[in-house]
Amino acid sequence: MIEQRLQELGIVLPEPTPPLYQYIPVVIHNGTAYISGQVPRINNELLYTGKVGAEVSVEEARKCAEICVLKGLSCLRAEIGSLDYVERVVKVGGFVQSNPGFSSQPQVIDAASELLERIFGENGRHARTAVGVAELPTNAPVEIDLIVAVRSRE
Repeated sequence: MIEQRLQELGIVLPEPTPPLYQYIPVVIHNGTAYISGQVPRINNELLYTGKVGAEVSVEEARKCAEICVLKGLSCLRAEIGSLDYVERVVKVGGFVQSNPGFSSQPQVIDAASELLERIFGENGRHARTAVGVAELPTNAPVEIDLIVAVRSRE
């Protein structure tokens, strides 16, 4: 159902990319998938770089948040075989590299939340963190991690 929904929405997930550092993209434990933080890197290039509220606009950062979610879902699909096994999105952790005085982190991470709800419907609604940080790896403006409940393929 979710795979069909992606097609209906015209969403194509990017190919999962191997981690640049020493971590596992997805860990599944007791029916819960923990998806490592994703930055908006496409074809090995960050979509934007810098601090939101300075070099990166809120709209650009919102695009980054959506890409982070799609990358996370791509990693999850690679691990479990199909997003049809997703029961619900449990939590989103959103980190925004913020210029001093910038306080619209929730508006940026709302793009991720809205996309998850479009894809998963009510099961895409989730608990969330949206925080501003001084720096993110590789000067990425946004990083998002996910916690997702998955059911067994049996």
